Amino acid sequence: MNKPEKPRNLATAPQQTTSYLTADERAAQGRSLRDAVPRSSQSGWQPRDDRQDPVELLNESNAGRILELVPIRYSRMAASPFAFYRGSASLMAADLATTPSSGIRVQACGDAHLMNFGGFATPERNIIFDINDLDETLPAPFEWDLKRLAASVAIAAEHLALPKSEAARVVTDLVREYRERMFNYGWMRALDVWYDRIDLQKYEDRSGDPEIVATARKRLAQRIEAERRKTVPDHLYPRLVSEEGEKPRIKDEPPLIFHPSEDLAPGLTSAYADSIASYRDSLAEHVRILFDRFHFFDLAIKVVGVGSVGTMCGVGLFLAADNDPLFLQVKEARASVLEPYAGKSLHANHGQRVIAGQRLMQAASDVFLGWTRGANGRDFYVRQLRDMKLSAVIEDWDSGMLRQYARMCAHALARAHARSGDAATIAGYMGSGQTFDDAICEFATEYCSQNRSDFRTFVAAVREGRIEAKSEET
Repeated sequence: MNKPEKPRNLATAPQQTTSYLTADERAAQGRSLRDAVPRSSQSGWQPRDDRQDPVELLNESNAGRILELVPIRYSRMAASPFAFYRGSASLMAADLATTPSSGIRVQACGDAHLMNFGGFATPERNIIFDINDLDETLPAPFEWDLKRLAASVAIAAEHLALPKSEAARVVTDLVREYRERMFNYGWMRALDVWYDRIDLQKYEDRSGDPEIVATARKRLAQRIEAERRKTVPDHLYPRLVSEEGEKPRIKDEPPLIFHPSEDLAPGLTSAYADSIASYRDSLAEHVRILFDRFHFFDLAIKVVGVGSVGTMCGVGLFLAADNDPLFLQVKEARASVLEPYAGKSLHANHGQRVIAGQRLMQAASDVFLGWTRGANGRDFYVRQLRDMKLSAVIEDWDSGMLRQYARMCAHALARAHARSGDAATIAGYMGSGQTFDDAICEFATEYCSQNRSDFRTFVAAVREGRIEAKSEET
């Protein structure tokens, strides 16, 4: 088993060429890396003898969280092996660091599982498909993202009770899609790569099954229309806000939505004036003009996701007029789970780290993206609470729908990696045959078994009272 690569200063990573080389020459450099790290070495998964207990590692990741919310985090993770995988990015980061690495670095997502991809609106109000959660982003080996995505597909296939042979085909197809897309990006003009995006309203996949693509397009159209209705102020405002009292106030729905105490949020007494001013300074000048039309009214803690439960995540209410609200999601940005293995971020504020990675990896980003630091010393990034966001609902999927969605995720990941890394070098390392596809598929399949084993250990710890899991409904 190869030792994890030594963390190094990320000022030069993701790697950029220092002299002019053609795409063919850079691809040749990628092929030469196979001598030290053969593609076949990427296959399989075998935990090291000194692998840390998964429950201990998860407990370590609770440092700094709101302890009263940790049982909700564990309850959500205990729902299934698929839910457990979503909440255990720190566990897999430690595992990935022990696997072979080609040495090709990109701006990595850090948590590239199926549910962290989806649709959202661009500032021009087009609906694109992309990575939509980059809390863990950091420069790192490109294989780490691809392996996490591939394993998530294998785990999703198991969740849907698909045959193992069918799951392997779906995973292999995902890796092939990533590899072929990366080859295309490697020989495209740099600006064409930068401007490329996956437009959901015009989505086509000529390599996919036409019937499945048509079904996917129909479902997407229905979801887009539903999200349009949910996003308008007339829908969102009355659901979240009460006007009983002197001024509008976000409704408390404990334990998932509640107003923090001054001990939890020291900026409460000043209406978070310093943090809001710092956030404003992080915005582009033209966006500040727009933001200045809105006035702060309220902020409440809002529990979101699985892995984020227990971190300081909230929703802020701003108003420009009586019927003109702006809801901003405020998410705590902690050190990336990749940091112990890939090196520290160059950004002093982890909110800035997330935003810088998001702008680099996404084809388009929310106009209100910014960062700040709270009076409690925590770092935060800010975006609109809901802006036509579409996430996957896999429960009624068959193998065809899973395959199509996995291909879309692979396309989005390849495009994101091509923006920050050298696509030709990555393509050269992966090659044109199935060797790399089969290797990553074997890893994903075996890591699916590891995840199932870790899930059982986790559930046993809950049952034995070593950790507490409490549903938000109790």
